[in-house]
Amino acid sequence: MKKIVFTGGGTAGHIIPNLAIIEELKGYDIYYFGSSGMEKEILLEYPNVKFIEIETVKFIRSLTLKNLLIPYKLYKCIKSTKEKLKEINPSIIFSKGGYVSIPTCIAGSQLKIPILTHESDLSIGLANKIIAKKSKALLCTFEETAKNYKKNAIYTGSPIKQNITQGKKEIILSRHKINNSKPIVLIIGGSLGSKHINSIIQNNLKVLTNKYNILHIVGKKNFNENIKEKDYYQIDFAHDIENYFSASDIIISRAGSNAIFEIVANQKPNILIPLPKKNSRGDQIDNAKNFQNKGISEVIFQEDLTLDLLLTIIDKTLQNKETNINNMKKLNISKNNQTFINLIHKYSL
Repeated sequence: MKKIVFTGGGTAGHIIPNLAIIEELKGYDIYYFGSSGMEKEILLEYPNVKFIEIETVKFIRSLTLKNLLIPYKLYKCIKSTKEKLKEINPSIIFSKGGYVSIPTCIAGSQLKIPILTHESDLSIGLANKIIAKKSKALLCTFEETAKNYKKNAIYTGSPIKQNITQGKKEIILSRHKINNSKPIVLIIGGSLGSKHINSIIQNNLKVLTNKYNILHIVGKKNFNENIKEKDYYQIDFAHDIENYFSASDIIISRAGSNAIFEIVANQKPNILIPLPKKNSRGDQIDNAKNFQNKGISEVIFQEDLTLDLLLTIIDKTLQNKETNINNMKKLNISKNNQTFINLIHKYSL
């Protein structure tokens, strides 16, 4: 049987799309090269996948002397990862980009292993700019990205898990004992959470819960056991996000591409609060504006986020939900991951 190595991690946006493909891929022994981050925990739920922890190096965006050590550390990571790849001898590597993927893809390239890498966002991240040059193809969620990059880019859309639209609202209502008719607002600050969004929400719970039930996914290590507000339901990480999507009337989310596509696949009215430029390369801002221009999402920039503005935009979004949902239907997001599987078969040794 052929062998395949998937790589990507650090956040759910680099893990969940890989899992969407893994769940449908047949005929391969599957390995996953990742860091000690959340991918290690999530992969425990996939006994058919052999998880291999590798060393990784993350570039720090601020000016710091620590970045001077990156070439040396990366060399060590690539060397150790190369030995692991030699032992496995995979037919292909599938990368989700991000810093976790770099050692595996550079090592794989040196060993002449075919590589496919996927870019979720409208703009191409630094890691994928490096990896794409060593890949058979750069697979793109957005058609605009593929057209702008040209070279070896292929427009594929986003890998989406088959069950993402099969959630059951009653599971969440029962789990959290929600038994009133107020609209349910689901808040997602990304898989690691957002301290800024969490602060705005948790500092204004009495006002928010007066009008809404609040389902708040706060992120790993951000759970606050001291908060006991009625109609406020705090979760650190949702392993069954499809059920939370089903239960919600409106979703407030960061603007990572994977999260947006899952929200749109569920046809849920939504408000995007992109990660600001100072904390990123601006990819979430680009994603948010793209979906705002399509009439699918409302957008609040983090620097503008106040309770009054949030309440205003929630009301506006609920009032315009039919228009937004119709625009989502026009986008016609496919949950068919066969395109990715066909490319894996095509380029496997």
